[in-house]
Formats: sequence, structure tokens, C-alpha cells
Amino acid sequence: MWEGTMRRQVLLFMWILSLGPVRGQISYSIPEEMAKGSLVGNVAQDLGLDVKRLRSGRARIYTGDSVEYVELNRDRGVLLIKERIDREALCRRTTPCALHFQIILENPMEFYSITVEITDINDNTPSFEKSDMKFKISESAVTGAKFLLERAVDPDIGINGLQSYVLTRNDHFGLNLKDQPDGGKIVEMVLQKPLDREKQEDISLLLTAMDGGEPRLSGTAQIYITVLDVNDNAPVFTKPVYKASISENAPKGTIISTVSASDADKGSNSKITYSISNTAADVRDLFEIDELNGNLMLKTRLDYENERKYEIHIQASDEGGLTDSCKISVEVLDINDNKPVINMMSKTNVISEDSNLGTVVTMVNVQDLDSGENGNVQCTITEHLPFTLKSTSSNFYSLVTDSDLDRERASEYNISITCCDEGVPSLSSSVTLTLHISDVNDNAPVFERSSYEAYIVENNTPGLSIFTVKATDADWNQNARVSYILEDSSVNGVPVSSYVSVSADSGVIHAVRSFDYEHIKDFHLCVKAQDGGSPPLSSNVTVKIMIQDQNDNAPQVLYPVQTSSSVVAEMVPRSADVGYLVTKVVAVDVDSGQNAWLSYKLQKATDRALFEVGLQNGEIRTIRQVTDKDAVKQRLTVVVEDNGQPSRSATVNVNVAVADSFPEVLSEFTDFTHDKEYNDNLTFYLVLALAVVSFLFITCLVVIISVKIYRWRQSRVLYHSSLPVIPYYPPRYSDTLGTGTLQHVYNYEVCRTTDSRKSDCKFGRAGSQNVLIMEPSCTGTMQRIQNEKNILDEPDSPVEVS
Repeated sequence: MWEGTMRRQVLLFMWILSLGPVRGQISYSIPEEMAKGSLVGNVAQDLGLDVKRLRSGRARIYTGDSVEYVELNRDRGVLLIKERIDREALCRRTTPCALHFQIILENPMEFYSITVEITDINDNTPSFEKSDMKFKISESAVTGAKFLLERAVDPDIGINGLQSYVLTRNDHFGLNLKDQPDGGKIVEMVLQKPLDREKQEDISLLLTAMDGGEPRLSGTAQIYITVLDVNDNAPVFTKPVYKASISENAPKGTIISTVSASDADKGSNSKITYSISNTAADVRDLFEIDELNGNLMLKTRLDYENERKYEIHIQASDEGGLTDSCKISVEVLDINDNKPVINMMSKTNVISEDSNLGTVVTMVNVQDLDSGENGNVQCTITEHLPFTLKSTSSNFYSLVTDSDLDRERASEYNISITCCDEGVPSLSSSVTLTLHISDVNDNAPVFERSSYEAYIVENNTPGLSIFTVKATDADWNQNARVSYILEDSSVNGVPVSSYVSVSADSGVIHAVRSFDYEHIKDFHLCVKAQDGGSPPLSSNVTVKIMIQDQNDNAPQVLYPVQTSSSVVAEMVPRSADVGYLVTKVVAVDVDSGQNAWLSYKLQKATDRALFEVGLQNGEIRTIRQVTDKDAVKQRLTVVVEDNGQPSRSATVNVNVAVADSFPEVLSEFTDFTHDKEYNDNLTFYLVLALAVVSFLFITCLVVIISVKIYRWRQSRVLYHSSLPVIPYYPPRYSDTLGTGTLQHVYNYEVCRTTDSRKSDCKFGRAGSQNVLIMEPSCTGTMQRIQNEKNILDEPDSPVEVS
């Protein structure tokens, strides 16, 4: 295989020398087993090239069909180790061991030949195929008798290769080394002193093989010797070297050659067995020998392209342990079993329609691993195409234009290159090159629609993808590469870029901030699509972003107005019928749609059987006739919920006084309103009570009569008055939409002092209309009543409903 690779490299080198663009040749020397990514050399500096030239020329390494052990870094202009190099696997024992390849540049096309010599390092230990060797030696063996030992194998070469052998010091045997024409050594164990089986029947020796590397490596094999009696003749082969040939497609079991040896002894001492010895393990996997008749047979199929010649060492041994050896040289004959291999030296598949005649489209290298006529190749291309195939040198072709190109007539061509060898029968291979014809930049990007609308829910996460705009360009390659740009504009005086961003590559519109539907409901932006031509062409499209509402606001109660200092109650006369409108809870929700649809529910009430709340309008009405047994003080808790998911709610407390007159209400809650005052001045009242107890006893009847008269007069005044004092409703009260919300803005103003009993209430106004008009006399009465008591002012709920 290595010889085939060397032959192809030589042919490639000859072809490169025949080309005009070849500029130079450099050589490097590196040790084997360098780590992946290690530096081989700075080719840009050594070739005198600019790194920019390597990138613009799309510099690359061409090795034919060989494995690429070295790669080119175009950005740095250096050669780096791509795959670990094992010199022994790559070249075996061939020296020097080198990689030959070319660096190819385009526009214009140039070739540079690179040779990287792989030097050996001492990375292999001498080893024996067998860990032990056994000999049976007759005690009659004469001094000087030789016994062939198995040779050690060290794939390294030179000083790192096998250098010497050492045998354990003993009284009987020594070593004898014979040099071979191939550089190897035959190792023989020589009998230096006659053996005596009666003194020592078994002998154990250690054979050590050492190389000359630094540090020195060694391998050992154990030698076991059994001393026999009387066998004084060794086998002898008829000739030292046998030659044979075999076709590479010969089937398994084919007899390649037959060796023969004779032994002058008789009986069992003359019985000879044959074996393969001193041969590499990979050769043993290919051949085997019949130990009785000496037939060398094929164990598996051969490949001429991997190895063309094999050297097989055969050993003949008799029963007495005497041996002889010979060599069989097997030559492998080639047959036409390999198709031509077509390699595209250039990966270019685009050519401009304005290219000149004779423009080189690509270069093709054709290799056939067979030899002779079996390796001669001729190539042709598809007919009726505006291209032709020209032979530049042996096994190299250039595909060039031979007529004008027109992209509007044909935007691409499928060019089939077919190569046939001259073997019998002929084998062929073909490859198809798809060549695109490039266009000029004459088309602007076009959006799929004239305008877009996109929707996003408020309270979004910044960076969220909103929408994707898409534009296409009828041009080709770079001219059709569309980039998206957000045009400068403003939204409410703020740059639109602070609201959204556009991905230049994908056209995805992202939100830059979180939107609030209550502040901005929609806005417009303009996106420009621009191609990558020179000069670039562009088009614009308008995108309307619609903000969708989210239920992020709870309802707000406008009426009754809640305060923390006092409570105003709604009055219901005891004569009220079923369905009597007590008051109405008015609430709004700044959300929109169903998120603003409000519903009203009665959560708690002093008497649930007396009042109900309208689900849609918030009206509080009586559901039965008011009786004298009903408590004067009624407290209702109303929950206002919206229709969002999940819903939000607000609560409001409504105080209702069931009475026909204000004095009655005040009499009911007099003790309650003054509890705190009495508690705070308990000591004072105790002392005062002791002081005036006699006076109170005398005036008791007078005070009671006065109070009764006063209450009677107040009830008569209120009974004949037509002023709408309580209950109070906000102006322009309406529920035309059934949502229970107000259509206008209302102002509620409460003026308080440090003494809650001296506070004033001002009822709100909408627009220019008066909410409540009171006569001076009535106003004074209201203020006096307010000064006297705060109706239903409970200590645990200081809420004012006005």
C-alpha cells in the first residue's frame, strides 16, 4: 500500500511540475507521534505569502485519496497536525518516510508542494512473537552446532531499531548473529561445549533483544532446552530461496509453493515438520504451511494495492530438534479490480454568468490503483453543455467554459464526469457536479405582506418575541441574504428602539420593555429589509403592535367613599317596601374587555334576609318589608369582582340606619359614640357623679320631659321636609351599560378636624351641576346632628361611606 501511495505522490509531483502556477516547494521534518494540533511549520512565512492571500484564495491541502495527517490553518498561515502520525504504520521500514501534498490557491490558481519528513522516535519495544522457545537437542550434538532462534521485531528504524541480542551466561551456548541483505539479522544459538544429558537434561536460558534508542528498550524470550540422545543430522532444504507468484484474486486455500527438506537420519530422527518462522504476524494471517508436506497455502484474499511482495521464512525441524530454514518470495499479480477514483480538487460550484470563455470551473484528479493498462484512465463529460474537459497532465483535467453563460436561460447545470480505465473488462466511475450560475443584484427584498399587525399581552417579559417579519429576495447567494433593520421613529416622543428591537438575521421582533395597556394600547414601527448585494437594495414595511389587556388592576370603589375617621350611613325608613333602593355601590376597573366587567356580591350583612345586592348594577335593595324588630344599625360588606382570569376584587362596607328620623338614630347610638370619651374621663365622671347626685335626683323629671318634647319636634321637622338628605347618590347616576361603573369623574371631599364630632362633609360635584342643595336651616340641622353623633361609628371599623 505504501509503495502505491509513493507512486501516486511521485505522479502528482510530476504533474505539479508541469503546471505553470507552481510557485515553490518547502520541506519540514517532524518526529512521529506529535500531538493533534501541534505546529508543523509556518507555510505563509516560508512561502512568502500573506495570510490574507490564503483566505482570499481559499487555500487548502490536496492529498489525492491519501489520509490527511496535516491541516492548514488559513487564519494563521500554519500547518498543524490533524491526525496522530505513526511512522511505523505509515511507512513501515521504508526510509525516508515523508508526506507529500500540495497547497492549492484559487483566483488565480497556484500550487505549492510541501514535503513533511516523519522522523522515527524510540516508541516501540523489541518483542518476540512467542514468549518462549523450546528445543530438543541431542547430547551428541557437536561443538559449533547452530540452532536458529526466533528473531525479535522492532518496528522502529535506525538507531531506534533492533541492535543487539544477549543470551544468559551459561557453560554450553553462545550467540551468533548473521547479517541479511535486507538489513536484518539471523540469530543462532551456537553450542560451545558438548552436552551431557546425564549431568543436565533441561536447560533454561533467557534471550534479550535490545534497541539503540535513548532510553534503550528491550524484550525477552525464554529458551527451554531438552537434551536428547543421538540425533546428529539436521534437515536440509533443497534450495535456500523459493520464488512464487499468485494473482490478487486467488481464492482461499490456493497452494502457492511447496518447499522440501531432507534429513540424513533415519527413523523418528528423520521425520521433518515445516513451520513459518521469523515472519511478521500480518504475513502469518495471510499464509499457512502444511507441516507435513511443506505446501504453502493462501489463508485469505490478497490485495495488490496493499502489498505487492511478501517474504516468508520457512523452518524445517526434525524430531531431534535440528532445524534448517529457507525463504519463499511471493509476488502478487495485479488484476483490474479497482474503479477509477475521481477527486474534485476544487469545491467551487458557483460561477458568474458574465464569466469569460475558458474560465476554469474546477480541476479533477483521477486515480486508478491498478497498474499498467488497468490503471490508464480516459474521462469525458455530458454533451451539449457550455463546458469542456481538458487534460492538463497525467490523470489531471480542467473543466472550463467554452461558450457564454446565461442565468436566465439556465440557472444551474448538472455536469456528469465519467472516467473509464483500459482494463479488460473496463471499469468506470462517474461523478456529477451541480454548477450554479450566479446573478447580479437586481432584485430588492419583498415582504410577504404590505403591512403587518402583531399582538402582545401587557406585562410581558422584556426580550419576548412578538412577531416575525419575512422578506424574500429573488437574487442568489449573497445578493439574496436579507438583513432586517428597525427604522428610526418615535412613539409618544420616545424612540421606537426603546420599545422593540429587530433581529437582523431572522426578522424576529422582540419587546425591549414590559408594556402597560393602560398607558399605551398600540404603536407603529417601520422595518427595512436590505439584501447583501453591492450596492444593497432594500424595501420597507409597517408593523402595527397591538397591546392586549391583562387583568392586572383590581376594581376601585368610587361610592360609597371610604374614610378612616367617621362613618356616614344610608337611612332606610321603617315604612320601606320590598325592593326599596337603599343605595348603589359604584366601582370602576381601568382594565378593558371582560377584565373590566364587574359583578357585585353581598359578602356579609347584619341581616342577610333584609338586603340584597344587584349582581350587575351594585344596587342595594330591600328584599322584604322592614319591621320594627329590625335593628337600627345594619352593616353590609359588598365584594366587587371583575371577570378576569384570575379575577381581582375589592370590598366596601356600607352602613345602613333603619329609622324614620335622625333623633331616633342618635338615641340608639348615644352611649356607643361616647363610650370612649367616658372611658377616657372615668375618674372625672365618678367624682362629678358624687357631687351632683342630689341635683340629678331633683331635676330628673324635668330633663326627661324636655328630651321627649325635643325628639317629637325634630321628627315633625324631618317628616314634613322634602330635601334628599339621606340616602345620598352621586350625580348623573346611571347604569346604561349594566356594568355598575360611573361614566364621569366624581370628587368627594371630606373636611376633618382633630375632633371627629366637629368635622364637616362636603358632597362632590360632577361638572357644573350641584350635587345637593340645602336650605340654611336644614344645613344647620345636618351640621348639628353631625356634631352630636357619628352614626354607626364602630370602634372596629372606622370607615366613612359618603
